[in-house]
Amino acid sequence: MIKNLIGIAVLVTLSIIVIVGLVDNNTNKTSWTGVPENNAEGAGIVAPGQTGIKPGKMAPDFELQTLSGDTFKLSDLRGKKVILNFWASWCNPCKEEMPEMQKFYEDHKDEVEVIAVNLTGNEVGVKAARDYINKHNYTYTIPLDKDLVAREKYNVSIIPTTYFIGTDGKIQHPHKAGPMTYEYMTKMLDKLK
Repeated sequence: MIKNLIGIAVLVTLSIIVIVGLVDNNTNKTSWTGVPENNAEGAGIVAPGQTGIKPGKMAPDFELQTLSGDTFKLSDLRGKKVILNFWASWCNPCKEEMPEMQKFYEDHKDEVEVIAVNLTGNEVGVKAARDYINKHNYTYTIPLDKDLVAREKYNVSIIPTTYFIGTDGKIQHPHKAGPMTYEYMTKMLDKLK
């Protein structure tokens, strides 16, 4: 009799654990990016949980070849305000923000540098990035991160991700994961020193 009661108690406990686990799993669904669906604004490219670089820290320097064949070095922009964006041509949220970035760049290129680092190592090739940029006539600087060195230095786990760098070369605000609007970029420009 006692064995039967213990067996029933164990079965009831296991049933409760399974039911709670199923309910919890259904209420916290995640997208393929590893980010809860209701919070996913960008496309995941590495394991989630990386927090990026905190405001007040120096922006890590990197040197990359641009889509136009020039050499780009971030530290060469010291003394200027910089919006540093990471993207890929297959990323739909990136495609959503790029026309906004172009309009913003055209209106504010005398006040801020817009740099859009193509994560070429996560890309389907340089040709895909080149074709996409040429198709849409984007004119801001496009460095190619073929070995994902810049991505690693900035802990980019979702694209698009954008950092806001002041004239002192420091990250001045928390990074933005997900697409930006023209209004958001204008607001951030006003906050940069």
